[in-house]
Amino acid sequence: MDLTKEFPRSVHEKMHGIVQLARTTDKAKATANGNVGEYHYNCPMDQAVFSFLGIDHEKYLDAVKNAKSDQDILAYSAPFVHKKTDAEIEAWNKQYLSNEPTGDSLEYFTKVRGEIAPDRTDVTTWPDLLDLDEKRAVPIRKQTATA
Repeated sequence: MDLTKEFPRSVHEKMHGIVQLARTTDKAKATANGNVGEYHYNCPMDQAVFSFLGIDHEKYLDAVKNAKSDQDILAYSAPFVHKKTDAEIEAWNKQYLSNEPTGDSLEYFTKVRGEIAPDRTDVTTWPDLLDLDEKRAVPIRKQTATA
């Protein structure tokens, strides 16, 4: 995986049924190979998936570095995923994909969205904004009125 030449997988793409894990894995592979580019392994979005699954990011990176294939990475991560119920995974995925930034994160998000797609004020989550930035199609969302 060379993130100086290609994008990591979308946050929305699932690995073991978990959103963000495939993207985190792509960044781990690129970090292991020294070609992570502008991406950051163990960013707050990666940290969220690691926290949910109970994975230590340094041990995960070591597992990726030592993996002979993608199957080895899947095998390493499987026990962490299997500790979660389907309902826990579904709830986490839904919350993760719909969580909107607040505070300083919202200010930065709004700035970045203004640079990437100023006409897409319907985009209110990092997963959608990252997809837009990486030239993926993002459906137009209905905006809710605020009081």
